Amino acid sequence: MALRLNLLISLLFLYFLSDSALADEATLKKLIQIHFPGEEIQSLKKTPYLGLYEVAVGGELFYTDEKADYFFFGHVIDTKTKVSLTNERLQEIRDARRITIDSLPLEHAIKTVKGNGQRTVAVFTDPHCPYCKQLEKELVKITDITIHTFLYPVLNGSVKRATEIWCSDDKHKAWDDYMLRDIEPTGKDCETPLSTLVQVGQKHKITGTPTLIFADGSIVGGLIPADKIEENLNHAMKK
Repeated sequence: MALRLNLLISLLFLYFLSDSALADEATLKKLIQIHFPGEEIQSLKKTPYLGLYEVAVGGELFYTDEKADYFFFGHVIDTKTKVSLTNERLQEIRDARRITIDSLPLEHAIKTVKGNGQRTVAVFTDPHCPYCKQLEKELVKITDITIHTFLYPVLNGSVKRATEIWCSDDKHKAWDDYMLRDIEPTGKDCETPLSTLVQVGQKHKITGTPTLIFADGSIVGGLIPADKIEENLNHAMKK
């Protein structure tokens, strides 16, 4: 009987301790949120060092005390391995992030279907971005794919060029001509979805071009070669 009673007391103690920790974490989250209005706190977890909490918000990672009196920005380095634990954690958060292609405004994309079109990728791209032009040359090498190209003019002077492409009689040809052959588009002013696309990109924390989104929601930022695109396309199809 005494053993059962001790076990029950221990379990109740752990329950209340856990419940208290959750309550404290919720309070801490509210205190942090005050400093980041309109931003989502993606992650909040206690670290094993110095009693600090790790906070992920707005694509950034920082640390705070239990009362959110101080924010610490910088890298936590494991002195034994010389590895940045901050970088590792940031990569984990980025790898876990997902955007479903169907949630994007596909009606505002330049759609390209090659072969059977079974594999799908969405690309946020800027016509003035040199890496975007190189990516287009890699995409040419791939077949059996549907590409949703979202004009994302975030570089200086890109809005004018993106407008000329969108307002061309044949958007697809104008895009390929400019990105692959350096032929300037001839489209005039018209109503475009560019401001909407910029808002969508900002909402999804797309901070650079090119950014590729695959059918499983996985996100790859930057230029990658055709063989890596193929690998990601095939991997996404299996999920």
